Amino acid sequence: MTRVAIVGGHGQVARHLLVELRRSDIDAVALVRKEAYRDEIEHRGAEMRLLDIEQQGADAFAAAFEGCTAVVFAAGGGPDGNIERKRTVDLEGSLKSIEGARAAGIRRFVQVSAIGVDDPLPPDTSDVWRAYVEAKRDADVALRESDLDWTIIRPGRLTDDPATGRVALGSEVRRGDVPRADVAAVLAAVIDDSATVNRQWNLVSGDVPVAEAVRAVPD
Repeated sequence: MTRVAIVGGHGQVARHLLVELRRSDIDAVALVRKEAYRDEIEHRGAEMRLLDIEQQGADAFAAAFEGCTAVVFAAGGGPDGNIERKRTVDLEGSLKSIEGARAAGIRRFVQVSAIGVDDPLPPDTSDVWRAYVEAKRDADVALRESDLDWTIIRPGRLTDDPATGRVALGSEVRRGDVPRADVAAVLAAVIDDSATVNRQWNLVSGDVPVAEAVRAVPD
């Protein structure tokens, strides 16, 4: 049975993902930095383990991944103006997750990125947004260059709207909004799908049911 470690396990997308996985045959291990999250995590049907993404090293990541067969990197430094956390969470957290997965003997790795991070930034881009985009971009580069069985999902602007169950998924999909719950549904759908390995897709709201979109997406 697949057992997935979710880095950033108390994040907004991750919490939806825990619910999605509870409905499937995939066990979830939520990696979080606060013991106070335990009741909520366990209520969502997942095991909770403690991991401080910023303060601990790759060896701690490997230990936290023990017994798991896949990793989902869903962590983010948050919407505030803390530029440093874009590096320590969005980039370095991903790099340590990749290294930790290798050390733990895990090959399957799914990463939540953001749409358009490879595009040139306009000169008037704020320092915070530039730091976020560059962190996501560099994390994706590192994962693509790894020897892991990776999938990168790049959502558009995230919303808290209810799930629609319908998306647009593909490398040429244009910018748009997407509910966090629908992002989680796509993540759950790709984890055990070998056809999604070594694929990177944009994700926004659309007209195609999630399962069908994952099956039909072009290379």
